[in-house]
Amino acid sequence: MDLGFDGASAVVVGGGRGMGLATARCLAQDGAKVAIVGRSRDVLDAAARELTRLGSPDAVGVVADIGDDTDVHRAFDEIGRRWDGTLNALINTVGPAAAGDFEALTDDEWQAAFDAGVMGMVRCVRAALPLLRRAEWARIVNFSAHSTQRQSTRLPAFTAAKAAVNSVSKNLSLLLAKDEIMVNVLSPGSISSEALLHWADSVGIDGTDPYRLMSAIDEHFGHPAHLPRAGLPDEIGPVAAFLASKRNSYMTGANVNVDGGSDFV
Repeated sequence: MDLGFDGASAVVVGGGRGMGLATARCLAQDGAKVAIVGRSRDVLDAAARELTRLGSPDAVGVVADIGDDTDVHRAFDEIGRRWDGTLNALINTVGPAAAGDFEALTDDEWQAAFDAGVMGMVRCVRAALPLLRRAEWARIVNFSAHSTQRQSTRLPAFTAAKAAVNSVSKNLSLLLAKDEIMVNVLSPGSISSEALLHWADSVGIDGTDPYRLMSAIDEHFGHPAHLPRAGLPDEIGPVAAFLASKRNSYMTGANVNVDGGSDFV
């Protein structure tokens, strides 16, 4: 399907790895100019080379610390100069690494979860809005998580931060409707991301086996999917790309679950 990205531009925050990179690949294959934002120059450069091979006419890695508002604005100013002051799509994929029982989490860990999980997204949207408003069409996609709808006692800070992402995104969808900028949330389920594979390794599980990984998720977190396996980043990318695309012409304020089946309401 032609998503309408030919000649369009997109920024993927956290696009160097995992679900962010999977999303960036889909955008590149559809002909988008893609900027991936992250902290590691080597990772970003390698990803940008791959995106160029996949068909992006202008793939670039932009190093930025989304915890620093000045640095975020510097990054989007750089992107704006590169692309004539416009941007069609902003996809925020970065989330906090904040597992732990409620009583064990410190104030600093709670603060870090909200800074990485919410304020990073807020800073990026704020910096990108002038570019998005000048574009012929524009979309925002913010990554949340299925745990906001299916709680785990092991993820209170992570889940609270992602719930705030949902709330801010819903508010943005209302605010930006007059500009016809559509804002949606994508809520992945248990996806074999780098963070989940790291957790699996820490508890002695072969995370490369998606069936064994889902069994371990059931055992440790208590919320398996209906399907008997974990998902793959490449199963998230196409959905995020559609939400960020010109093809998505009438969906805004939605929370789209990609979770292998659940009892979400």
